[in-house]
Amino acid sequence: MSPIAVINLYYLALVYLFLLTIGYPIAKRNLAWLGWLCLVICVPAIWLVFRLEHPVIKMLAIIVTTFTGMKIVVVAESYRNKPFNLSFFQWLMFAAAWAGMRPHAFESLFGKGKPGSWQLIKNGFIRVLIGVALLTLAHFTAKLTIDKQTAFIITSGIMLVGLSLILHFGILSISAGLWRFFGADTYLLFRQPAKSNSLTEFWGRRWNLAFIEMLSIAVLRPLKAKIGNTTAVLLSFLLSGLLHEVAITLPVNAGFGMPTVYFFIQGLAVVAEKKMEKQNLIFLKNKLTAKLWLLFWLIAPVHFLFPNFFIEQIVWPLANLNPLLNTAP
Repeated sequence: MSPIAVINLYYLALVYLFLLTIGYPIAKRNLAWLGWLCLVICVPAIWLVFRLEHPVIKMLAIIVTTFTGMKIVVVAESYRNKPFNLSFFQWLMFAAAWAGMRPHAFESLFGKGKPGSWQLIKNGFIRVLIGVALLTLAHFTAKLTIDKQTAFIITSGIMLVGLSLILHFGILSISAGLWRFFGADTYLLFRQPAKSNSLTEFWGRRWNLAFIEMLSIAVLRPLKAKIGNTTAVLLSFLLSGLLHEVAITLPVNAGFGMPTVYFFIQGLAVVAEKKMEKQNLIFLKNKLTAKLWLLFWLIAPVHFLFPNFFIEQIVWPLANLNPLLNTAP
């Protein structure tokens, strides 16, 4: 590791410790605006520090900073007009070692263990193993003697699924199980998304509860009374797009705006779906046509969510592979 990389990690550690330390009094005093200010200052600062590092390292540094800053905002909003029951140590564990965004789950930390912990841990390990198997398969598909563009698409798809199984359905499940063992009321953050029959169900109750909780607490809840539910929903999806920009396009310095477009499309589709549900449209009540509707909106614009720049510079290196070709426009 180069001396510059060591110095950069030192700066990241300082910013991280600063956010964890100052975050507690900010959250305890319900100063959500100050949490947003910390986020706006610290994320660009970390990007500047890591701007010359490998995109994967840059991505991880930016995500850690963004995630920690959002924890401050979420806790401040969660305890607004409510008794603040988190100790400083419980805050640290919630902010630094749990991906979810419901701080009340850590009020019972180190109390009586919660049921189901070992099942979550076991299921998590199984999914990690399946994910590793898929990444191994990707190493073989990358060598297929077929058209390079086709091999790139197939291999990239396998890697995205494999990495998601390892992180989203594996490591996060293990983490939830471990914290339940120590008394925290943690839970699955990805709740069988394949069972979704609507965009509202997928984005609202099954896929990435950490993001759902974060946007609901930090954006939707404070704004819907002021600007209406529809506008607040669209703004929530826009913020989700901007946060994905931070994790996807900022590390590779390319494709700006594409993830935001993807999530704005999702927001529009969710709003349209809710209006159609009120009109009792038949195709949304039929499981097959409802599933086709869901899959179309998730998959058709997916290129906006995962630009080739991101696939080549982040996904392939994470799987210890080099891209087959430069497919970026």
